[in-house]
Amino acid sequence: MLILPVAGLSCASCVGRVERALAALPEACDVSVNLATGMASLSLPAGVPTHHAVQAIAASGYTVPETVTAIGIDGMTCASCVARVERALGALPGVTQANVNLATGRAELHHAAGTLALRDVEEAVRDAGYEPRKAGSAATDAPSREERQARETAQLWRDVALAALLAMPVVLLDMGSHAIPGFHEAVAGWLGERGNAVLQAVLATAVLAWPGRRFFRHGVPGLLRGHPDMNALVALGAGAAYLASLVTVVVPDLLPEDGATLYFEASVLIVTLILLGRALEAHSRGRTGAAITRLLDLAPKTARVIRDGVEHEVPAASLAVGDWVRVRPGERVPADGRIVEGASWIDESMVTGEAEPVRRVEGDATIGGTLNTSGSFDLAVEKVGSDTLLAQIARMVEAAQGGKLPVQALVDRITARFVPAVLATAASTVLAWLALAPEPALGPALVHAIAVLVIACPCAMGLAVPMSIMVGTGRAAERGVLFREGRALQALGAVKVVAFDKTGTLTEGRPRLTDLVTASGFSRDAVLAAAGAVEARSEHPIARAIVAAAQEGGTIPDADSFEAVAGFGVRGRVGNRNVAIGARRWMDELRVATTDLDAEAERLGRSGRSPLYVAIGSRLAALIAVADPVRTEAASIVCALKAGGHAVAMITGDDRRTARSVADALGIDVIRAEVLPDGKVRALKELRQAHGAVAFVGDGVNDAPALAEAEVGIAIGSGTDVAIESADVVLISGALGGVEEAIALSRATMANIRQNLFWAFAYNVALIPVAAGALAVAGVPALSPVAAAGAMALSSVFVVMNALRLRGAGRERTA
Repeated sequence: MLILPVAGLSCASCVGRVERALAALPEACDVSVNLATGMASLSLPAGVPTHHAVQAIAASGYTVPETVTAIGIDGMTCASCVARVERALGALPGVTQANVNLATGRAELHHAAGTLALRDVEEAVRDAGYEPRKAGSAATDAPSREERQARETAQLWRDVALAALLAMPVVLLDMGSHAIPGFHEAVAGWLGERGNAVLQAVLATAVLAWPGRRFFRHGVPGLLRGHPDMNALVALGAGAAYLASLVTVVVPDLLPEDGATLYFEASVLIVTLILLGRALEAHSRGRTGAAITRLLDLAPKTARVIRDGVEHEVPAASLAVGDWVRVRPGERVPADGRIVEGASWIDESMVTGEAEPVRRVEGDATIGGTLNTSGSFDLAVEKVGSDTLLAQIARMVEAAQGGKLPVQALVDRITARFVPAVLATAASTVLAWLALAPEPALGPALVHAIAVLVIACPCAMGLAVPMSIMVGTGRAAERGVLFREGRALQALGAVKVVAFDKTGTLTEGRPRLTDLVTASGFSRDAVLAAAGAVEARSEHPIARAIVAAAQEGGTIPDADSFEAVAGFGVRGRVGNRNVAIGARRWMDELRVATTDLDAEAERLGRSGRSPLYVAIGSRLAALIAVADPVRTEAASIVCALKAGGHAVAMITGDDRRTARSVADALGIDVIRAEVLPDGKVRALKELRQAHGAVAFVGDGVNDAPALAEAEVGIAIGSGTDVAIESADVVLISGALGGVEEAIALSRATMANIRQNLFWAFAYNVALIPVAAGALAVAGVPALSPVAAAGAMALSSVFVVMNALRLRGAGRERTA
């Protein structure tokens, strides 16, 4: 019985609508919806996904509240492991989506709230043949994951050393005569033929039973359950060579004379070489996830808290909001805060990606973990623990690394059927050699089947995508570019048009008042005071410019009944008079005539300034002009994007004449001006229809709908929280160069993924027939099981090392 919470039920009619929607599912029965508890129950046949019921409820106009549960998983080695765990978790009641990441060893389950217990998840993981573990946040899980990785790598190297030590005599006893003439005869004279075989058997047993035990411990249960994975293929390959040789030693009469051959050296070298590949892979994988750890390590362990005028050194973890902390030259800032005394140059490169230190003075915000290069200052702590920017960055990077790209769906479909297909190919290889090869055929048939099993292990397939994502998103974070989800990493490289907001994005967002033209009957000081009083309630950069100018003229009165109308302007009540400030369309909406100052607005707009009308009471009082300097790097970024084949557009709610002036200065040809927030969405749809996929870059509250509508929304990190939460990519430093950086990193990562996938798939497609001996008729030499083991190990190491090349990716910084 599946039980789902349903949000929005308010009456019997709601209950009936949901029940009818669920009953319409062809596989559903025993449908019941309870208004009092807000729960729906129904029976679904085994194997029918829960999301069918969730979609039916959504189609009826209601929602199923969802939550996310994360769990760590140990023991996964390949793409088949990932597919098996995802199937096991996806079959749990209430689960609508299960994502398992081989690189991070984590699973995320999206499920109906209150329908899933952690013990059920752990039991499902164990039933699938793996071991669950607690998964914490990025801040807590990264160090423990690094410790586990180090322990795993150390254990693998110990197993490699032991396997090599035991395998060396086996190889020497079996193949020594190839290097040392007369060696075999000397050994036969010393041990005898049977003694030689028995010694090889003992040593091979030790290799498989101790350093090679992991393959059998994980592979055999999966094979018996009908879910074979990489471990099963290795266990079958090495085990078949070992058992055939053991039968030759113990009961040789069971085999035909031509089949009594020893393959102990193949079994031990398969185990040794694959363990070596695993060790090299584990060592390299430890470097791919280092981005989060490096970020978290930036935070200092101690801080100097000022209490009663005296410095006290305390653990940074014990800091609380409101504490005053002293930071000396050469020390790292212990927490996010604001400077209350002193000034300095702070190196923020590891957070923003900008190489040059920035000047921070009293009143400026500081970022925990950044380096104080000179000067001393005191700061008031504003954020600690998981609320700090470093912790938020770590969470974003972790979320992006754990996500699945659309390209992963192809990999999942192939690997779900890959291992069974390999087993079938190995069986067909034996039958083909026995049927078509000249006698003696049993030995070659067995050797080629083992080579097929070993060469086809799908490790590289499982690592191809997640490894590139891990390194690419980590590199992006180091460069001040945060991909909030993995999907954006793939989508950004495919965008055809980049659209920018103007104010605060292409411009500095620090406008200043340049002109104030009053209408007849109004004084400059009175208008500026009234406008400043209303704008003091607004967060817009233009509002801050008006307030700053008003403060220079004296004290600003208080305003009541403030209201901001997105895309139009603001209004409030100052004293006993209504005051409104905004664009001409706002005056038209309020039925305030602007004829007297329209000509002046036209002139100011053409000169690159933003004209705003001020109405007091029901009359036009003044025209205010504000100028916002264009960012110094904006023109070069626009030029670079156009050179890279992108169309560049500007979408703004500002005056059309001002927008045209800015666009002409930057070389932007496509302009949409005087648009409301929903008009930005329509403009993006038009651009998509004309050019293709769209990326939108913005920073304000009114940009949130456009950021959400675009294929990729890019938020300037210095912008509002709403814009950042609506975006797919966040530029922490606020520099426009991050747009080009993000696109370059996206393209580099996707190119790296394509290289990995090509290697993983083409490698198997090319070498399986060679391993099977299918090309022997064309004179192509077949792979031995030993060569197959070495080649398989090399494929995984290649994929990981290729992903690590992304650590040097990105646009070159210019001074």
